[in-house]
Amino acid sequence: MKLFPFAIAAAFVAAACSTNSDSGHKDSAAGAAQSGGAAAATTGGASDAQLTGAGATFPAPIYQKWFADYAAKTGVKINYQPIGSGGGIRQLSEQTVDFGASDAPMTDDEMAKAKGGPIQHIPTVLGAVCVTYNLAEVTKPLNLTGDVIADMFLGKITKWNDSRIAALNKGVTLPNRDIVVVHRADASGTNYIFTEYLTKVSQAFNSAPGKGKEVQWPTGLGAKGNDGVTGQVKQTPGAVGYVELAYARQNKLPTAAVRNAAGEFVAPSIEAVTAAAAGVAQNLPASTDYRLSITNAPGAQAYPISSFTWILIYKTQPNAEKGKKLQDFLRWALHEGEVEASGLDYAPLPAKMVMRLDSTLATIKVGATP
Repeated sequence: MKLFPFAIAAAFVAAACSTNSDSGHKDSAAGAAQSGGAAAATTGGASDAQLTGAGATFPAPIYQKWFADYAAKTGVKINYQPIGSGGGIRQLSEQTVDFGASDAPMTDDEMAKAKGGPIQHIPTVLGAVCVTYNLAEVTKPLNLTGDVIADMFLGKITKWNDSRIAALNKGVTLPNRDIVVVHRADASGTNYIFTEYLTKVSQAFNSAPGKGKEVQWPTGLGAKGNDGVTGQVKQTPGAVGYVELAYARQNKLPTAAVRNAAGEFVAPSIEAVTAAAAGVAQNLPASTDYRLSITNAPGAQAYPISSFTWILIYKTQPNAEKGKKLQDFLRWALHEGEVEASGLDYAPLPAKMVMRLDSTLATIKVGATP
C-alpha cells in the first residue's frame, strides 16, 4: 500500500500581531492538528526570531498558540520546528536551538552527551495518546485492552472481527476487514508514550519491540509526525494508529476506550488525563527532575496512555539576553498559557506542580557558563 506524504510546516513562528482575536488564535492552533497541509499559518521567519526551538509534534497545537499569544503580548518571536522529540533532543544537544521539546524524558546517556551542560526538564501540559481507527461501519466507540492493542501492533491480530476484539464489544457488528497498522516512522515522543504503555501491559511487546522513541515495528505503515499518522489513518479504511488527542478530535477520527489498571474502560479526555496525573503531582519528591511517567496509572477514572510533555533547556544560559527571554516565556506559559490548555484538548499542569516549577526556573543560571 502506498504511503502518501503529509507535510508539516518547517517552523512555527509566533506572529506579533495584536489584532488577532482569541478565536483566531484557537483556529490557527487547531490547524496544526489538521493533516495533509501546513501545520501553521504564520508570519515572520526564522531570521527574525529571538528564540528558536525544535522537537515534539504532540504539543505543537498548543505551542503554536502560546508562541503567537506571547508575541502579541511581548513582541518576542519564537521559531519552533515540529520535527519530533528525537530531533528536538538532538538539536538541543548540539546547541543549534535555544530549547528542545519532547514527550519522552531524556535518558541519562542523552543528558550526559549534551554539549551545553546539565539539562532541565520543564513539564508544560499533559496529553493523551489515543488509539484511533478508520471503520466507517462502526459508529459506537470501541473498547480495547492493552494486550489486544499490543497484539494488533505486533501483527498477531489481523482482522477487525477477531474474537478477542468482538468479546470486548458485545452488540457491535465488526467488519471482516484487514487491520492496517499505522505507526510513527520518526524518532518520536508519542512513540515512546505508546510503547512504554504497551510494555507495561504486554509481556510479548516488552520482549520485542520494547519501548523507545524509535522501535522496530514488525508490521504496518510508517508515517512522520502526529499529523502524518492522522492523515494515513483518515485515508485508509481499516487502519489503526496512535495520535495525540487534539489530532484525532480536529480530524473527527474515533478513539477507543482503553481498559485501565483499575479494570475500567476509559475514553481519552482532559479529565481522564488529569486523573492519571493526580497521584504523581501530589507526591513529588523534593529532588524531582520532573522525568515522570504516568502511563497505566492507578485510579478508576485514569486514562492509561497519558503523559506529560516537556520543554528542555540548559540549566546554564551563557547568553544573558536569550536566557532571560526563555525564563520569562516559560513563566508566562506556566501561568497564563496553562489557561489555554483545555481548549486545545490538553490537560493543564496541577497547581502544586506549577508552584514547584516556578522555584525550578529561578535556579536557571542566566549569563553564566557551564
